[in-house]
Amino acid sequence: MARFVWKGKTRSGEAQRGVIAARSKEEAEVLLRQRQITVTSLREEGKEFSIPSIGGGVKEKDVAIFTRQFSVMIDAGLPLIQCLEILGSQQKNKNFANMINQTRADVESGATLSDSMRKHPKAFDQLYTNMVAAGEAGGILDQILERLSIYIEKAVKLKAQVKSALIYPVVICLVAIGIVVLIMYKVIPTFEAMFKSSGQELPGMTRVTLEASRFTQNYLIFIIVAMVLIFIALRQYHLTYHGRRVVDKVMLKIPVLGGLLQKISIARFCRTLSTLISSGVPILDGIEITAKTSGNAIVEDSLMIVRKDIEEGKTIAEPLSKLPLFPPMVVSMIGVGETTGAIDVMLSKIADFYEDEVDVAVAGLMSLLEPILIIFLGTVIGFIVISLYLPIFKLATTIG
Repeated sequence: MARFVWKGKTRSGEAQRGVIAARSKEEAEVLLRQRQITVTSLREEGKEFSIPSIGGGVKEKDVAIFTRQFSVMIDAGLPLIQCLEILGSQQKNKNFANMINQTRADVESGATLSDSMRKHPKAFDQLYTNMVAAGEAGGILDQILERLSIYIEKAVKLKAQVKSALIYPVVICLVAIGIVVLIMYKVIPTFEAMFKSSGQELPGMTRVTLEASRFTQNYLIFIIVAMVLIFIALRQYHLTYHGRRVVDKVMLKIPVLGGLLQKISIARFCRTLSTLISSGVPILDGIEITAKTSGNAIVEDSLMIVRKDIEEGKTIAEPLSKLPLFPPMVVSMIGVGETTGAIDVMLSKIADFYEDEVDVAVAGLMSLLEPILIIFLGTVIGFIVISLYLPIFKLATTIG
């Protein structure tokens, strides 16, 4: 068995660290979760520093399709083990297929479905397994799986909206940087040779452009290596407890983008908690699971404070009203839901509203970024073109 070095926090917020023996990293996470430890860092002993791996995961879309098909099969009366066997054999993602087959083997050995799935947190997170456990206890597994599939499909859609808001400007910026680097590396040296042969004094703009070109030619490899190292360092920093909180806090304060992330956090919180409560998961467990699946450390910390206040006998709306993340309208609607006993329905309506708000915010962000990028690119390219042609115009005037 391997040994894993871990850091985490207890439910009361006390920081702890230690070493745990387990067959895999996933099993170590399960064991720590059973001790009610929120893991913030987990590395195999002797391999505490690692470059982030690429691939090997399970896409949410695959999990959504699996859950939808699983729900239909259970509703049709097929035995649980047969359902898992069919779904495992049909799964194209080999990693996910292995997880499904291992889950089937554990169920055949006498374990519950939820406990078997908990061994594979990369596919079945805490929200998923807790809802499955509630479905097993209540005898409504097919209904729970249907709710889960709807929830995951909406989560996938929400994530796609965020990606569409970010990918476009990133691609444009990368293309623009590539064009500028190409001009600096290949085109400008040709002009520089021509300017030297003319022997004329060059304008200030032209000298700046030529210096930038020389710098690019001499240090391009070093610049690329430095950027890669900075990216890796930031990723490693974000994996730490404090680093994640610093980065997430900064992200929420960025103009325009911060507002979009706030709307996404509210939509995700309401959708997740509504799904959990309607599935029979206790409110305290629901808040904790919602916090851990929020995707933002600042939101997670805030919701854990809310959970502590609810544990002391307060309503959900009361501690939420103290958090700047949640607008008064959201708090008021949650309060009404608590009073009427239909909080899951009210949370679902809030989630629908904020998912529509995210659509509008993404469209607004795109419309704002387009002119900013055009102006920026026009300024940079325009500066280079003018700086290159100024000496040519000057030379033509002199000859004339």
